[in-house]
Amino acid sequence: MNVFKAIGQSTTWRTIVAVSWSFLGIRKGSEFKEDTVRITPLHILVVGVAACFLFVALLMVIVNVVVTK
Repeated sequence: MNVFKAIGQSTTWRTIVAVSWSFLGIRKGSEFKEDTVRITPLHILVVGVAACFLFVALLMVIVNVVVTK
C-alpha cells in the first residue's frame, strides 16, 4: 500500500520523505518519477536545508553529551 495515497498526497510530507530517503541514498524509481511531478525544487531546497541544520544540531548535542561525561 502506498503511504501517500492513504495520507492524501500531502506535498509537504512527500517532500520530507523524499529528502529523508535521499539522505540515506535509497529511493524507488517509481517514487522518484512521481516526486518530480509533484515536488518543486523550492520545497526540496527548504526541507533539505532544514534537515541539514537538524542533523548538525543533533551531532552537536551528541558530542556535547559524550564530552561532558
